[in-house]
Amino acid sequence: QVQLVESGGGLVQPGGSLRLSCAASGFTFSTYAMGWYRQAPGKERELVSSIASSGGRTNYADPVKGRFAISRDNAKNTVYLQMNSLKPEDTAVYYCYARRYSTGTLYEYWGQGTQVTVSS
Repeated sequence: QVQLVESGGGLVQPGGSLRLSCAASGFTFSTYAMGWYRQAPGKERELVSSIASSGGRTNYADPVKGRFAISRDNAKNTVYLQMNSLKPEDTAVYYCYARRYSTGTLYEYWGQGTQVTVSS
């Protein structure tokens, strides 16, 4: 079955770094766009970053531009989110997703989320 398993979250001080990983299985990873959303307490889920299936195109939300970097390794079926210069407002549960449109049908899968807490 399809699985997206996030790891790498935790508690970090402001200005610190974390790298999130999302290991995928059960589908053809290299044909799916991948990305990360986050949801802070009391707020709606927001898109953080995405990467095309080939890895050739990336997008970032304005609050994380210049601090976060998304990448993928299609040989390892894994997508990463390198987070630098973390701020308290980056505190949220981070969710990995996989998305593909095929003949008018949307295929979308989600991970269970990993908590990131930025606090001194």
